[in-house]
Amino acid sequence: MSVTARWRLAALALAAPFAAFAQAPPAVTIRPSVGAVITRSTRIAPGNYRLPAGTAPDAAFLTVRGDGITLDLTGVTFEGAPSSADPDEAFGTAIRVDGGRAVTITGGRIRGFRFGIAARGTHHLRIAGTDLSYNWKPRLFSLIEHESLADWLSFHHNEKDEWLRFGAAISLIDVDSGAVTGVTAEQGMNGLMMTRTNHLRITGNSFSFNSGLGIGMYRASDNLIANNRIDYDVRGYSHGVYRRGQDSAGLLMFEQCLRNVVAYNSVTHGGDGLFIWAGQQTMDDGKGGVNDNTFVGNDFSFAPTNGMEATFSRNTFIANRIAGSDHGFWGGYSYESLVAGNCFANNRIGIAIEHGQQNGVVENRFDGDTLAIRLWADSIEPSDWGYPKHRDTKSRDWRITRNVFAGNSRVIDAKNTAPLDTTANARESVPSAACVPHVPAEFADRVPALPGVKRAAPISADARRPRSAIIMDEWGPFDWRSPKLAPLDSSHAAMPRFVVVGPAGTWRAVARRGIATLSAEGGVVGDTITVTPAPEATNDWEVTLEYTGAATVSPRGVITPAGVPQRFAFSRFEPRTDWRTRFFIWTDTTVKTPTPDQFTTLLAGTPRFEQRTSRLDFEWYRPLITALPVERWALDATTTVNIPAGEHSLRVISDDAARVWIDGALVIDHWQPHESLADYAPIAPGSHTVRVQYYNLDGWTELRVDILRGSARSVGSAGPH
Repeated sequence: MSVTARWRLAALALAAPFAAFAQAPPAVTIRPSVGAVITRSTRIAPGNYRLPAGTAPDAAFLTVRGDGITLDLTGVTFEGAPSSADPDEAFGTAIRVDGGRAVTITGGRIRGFRFGIAARGTHHLRIAGTDLSYNWKPRLFSLIEHESLADWLSFHHNEKDEWLRFGAAISLIDVDSGAVTGVTAEQGMNGLMMTRTNHLRITGNSFSFNSGLGIGMYRASDNLIANNRIDYDVRGYSHGVYRRGQDSAGLLMFEQCLRNVVAYNSVTHGGDGLFIWAGQQTMDDGKGGVNDNTFVGNDFSFAPTNGMEATFSRNTFIANRIAGSDHGFWGGYSYESLVAGNCFANNRIGIAIEHGQQNGVVENRFDGDTLAIRLWADSIEPSDWGYPKHRDTKSRDWRITRNVFAGNSRVIDAKNTAPLDTTANARESVPSAACVPHVPAEFADRVPALPGVKRAAPISADARRPRSAIIMDEWGPFDWRSPKLAPLDSSHAAMPRFVVVGPAGTWRAVARRGIATLSAEGGVVGDTITVTPAPEATNDWEVTLEYTGAATVSPRGVITPAGVPQRFAFSRFEPRTDWRTRFFIWTDTTVKTPTPDQFTTLLAGTPRFEQRTSRLDFEWYRPLITALPVERWALDATTTVNIPAGEHSLRVISDDAARVWIDGALVIDHWQPHESLADYAPIAPGSHTVRVQYYNLDGWTELRVDILRGSARSVGSAGPH
């Protein structure tokens, strides 16, 4: 089938009827009770409805069941966990749509739930004008100094609906045809999750400032995604320190998503802007993929990793903008794909594709990318991949023509790639002031008409900020709607610096504890402040500022009117520790996982070396301590710590295994190998001896020991399965 024929088939699929939504006005008005089942068109009486704390986590506040039903939520707020609660305390489902046809949910505000709206098996579903912000998201453990492996996501399995563990503002499973329009779903983990969901029109929404995905798709085909804001969906980033994104993305297409059209969206500042992976089926047998999707007129700029990533697949990318990312486009093993009329500007690498075949890179502009295009093929491919056993994976048959390369340090770096057509390209010495995408005349028939869709991505000030505007804390990306003290230095710096960020306004210092001096007592948003802790309080201090200016919205959704003073603070708490650590290495490769007895024998021997540090905090793939090997090493560490009055917790983040004693009592025993996760134990006020044992078998290393105020128990990411 030709590319044009494939597009025409997709266009027919996108023209699914929406007349099913022309229904009679809601017939009844009710004040719902928990667990109510809606079986006819209903208007919920305006008001704020709380889900009682005793309701089971998997229960729904309301269930919609039947055909031709409109649920009108105008003037209604459904609230699960209160705004004062941490976001990972949200639970349950606000509205469950159980099958049915021609169901509409309109208006209202839903917050504090694991799922805002969850629909399964519904035909002709419409969700319009609903605010689903401030729902569930997990605590993050990454620091300004380094990421935490515990924050990484894994979307690889969803045949048994494993994605449900991640929560979502909207979760659609086996839904066919309908529309999601005018919805806001921000400050959660995921905006819209679509599993085996087809023929939807998703337009004019905001799925931004989430800590996982803006939109996630699994085996979802023939959908239109247009004119949406899908910005700042990112999980891990520290400007100038690390930039891997931890598998977050603005738009994720995973496992056999076909013939979707993604047009004129703003998808900036995502871990990846676009993340396409063909899926486990394709990796195993080489068949299928996330194929025949069209991406036109989108802005995928300022991604920590890849503006667009599309691997093991065949797709069309026309007239998109990708600026300020690590890679503009990463397309490993992509084939028969077209990249045309796009603007790549100021990326480290514009396009990077390994083992690509029969791809066209035509009439794009590369402005100021350090390397414009890199193509290559490795002589050895992973032995556990089925794909190269079933497919020819040479890097071959490339067309790179009529492109403009302006101000690039290097233009084309191609290795083990042939044949390669590079005719009719142009070079300019200076990048243009504005890199503007366009639709090449040769490929105009690849761009769908899309009635009712604006031919421009939504514009916002946030989307135009540089990549450094991605500011992360323990709950996700900062949304620039409230004042915040953002650290510029390690939290262990002797005189840490902070920048006051947020809406325009002024600030003044109103309280401090354990601080000798501040570099300034007041100023305007955008100022940098240096904090000098008092000598006796280096590890326990707090500064509080007061902001006056524009109206603000807190990260929990609390609104403060313009001109009303608002306080915000930054604190550091880290009781002093002096860890005495002995490192051991075992060379017996038959010992895959040391038993407690084997570990005791190892510790009875001579350590490879010893070290004294103020923290136990290791995270690496290749050891940062040169005396350690990559695999099969262990440590035994001891310290004395004084805990002040109040409730406190000891937290250990580990990969592969750890156990902890407080005053000789075993309080954490996670000794079987595991991926990175957090364990906790209470620690009482007073002086204590803490002992930590840890081993790393292979791969990534992570060990971090923290002492926190309160009864902390956040488990973080929902895990790999």
